[in-house]
Amino acid sequence: MRAMVAESPTFSPLYRQIKSLILQGLESGEWRPGEAIPSESDLAIRFNVSQGTVRKAIDEMAAENLLIRKQGKGTFVASHADPRAFFRFLRLVPLAGGVEQSTSRPLECWRAKAGTEAARVLQLKLGDAIIIVRRLLQFSNRPVVVDEIYLPGEIFSGLSLEVLKDWQGSLYSLFETRFGVRMIRAEERIRAVAADRNSAELLGVDDGSPLLSVERVSFTYGDRPVEWRRGLYSTAEHYYLNELG
Repeated sequence: MRAMVAESPTFSPLYRQIKSLILQGLESGEWRPGEAIPSESDLAIRFNVSQGTVRKAIDEMAAENLLIRKQGKGTFVASHADPRAFFRFLRLVPLAGGVEQSTSRPLECWRAKAGTEAARVLQLKLGDAIIIVRRLLQFSNRPVVVDEIYLPGEIFSGLSLEVLKDWQGSLYSLFETRFGVRMIRAEERIRAVAADRNSAELLGVDDGSPLLSVERVSFTYGDRPVEWRRGLYSTAEHYYLNELG
């Protein structure tokens, strides 16, 4: 991907143009998750710009968790397999504090046709193939989250309950490794709800117990939505932590 930065009638700072070119390399798979990208000096030669311009682009991408700088080793493509990525998309913390590792217990996985809402959220056509996953998220062997996850069928063809049960890492790590889909950002909507009979039974709480309803849309490169998730969170022993600023 050798490119020169072209002038555009719409002004964009030079480092943003370089950032866009690096993003194209990430999206095309030129540099895979966990792999090192070329040095700043090599990228400066490649794009015919100053090393400072490249550094500014990389700094912004590192701040957005797209790249990771490793002291003395270089700059690497961020990966969901990295333990540091665990807390980015799962903000539940034990009341006692600290970070608690979760375990995913898949319940169901089936193919369906996108209804009106799924088609709208995932930017699909009505009736397009989707895959629906239901799973429990456990902490210290206790169920804390029940998720219903909607995925584009074309992208995640081959996903099955067996694949989910055999996978040892996080769900996003599976999506990245097996299907080449990296989630780079998400939007969430959170509200309080009462547990219905089914969710209460799965989470081991009383009917009507307060739960957090967390609806998430996750995006990959190009701001393409590739996951719609609706989760119910039991906060009897956990709280939702979000750092601002």
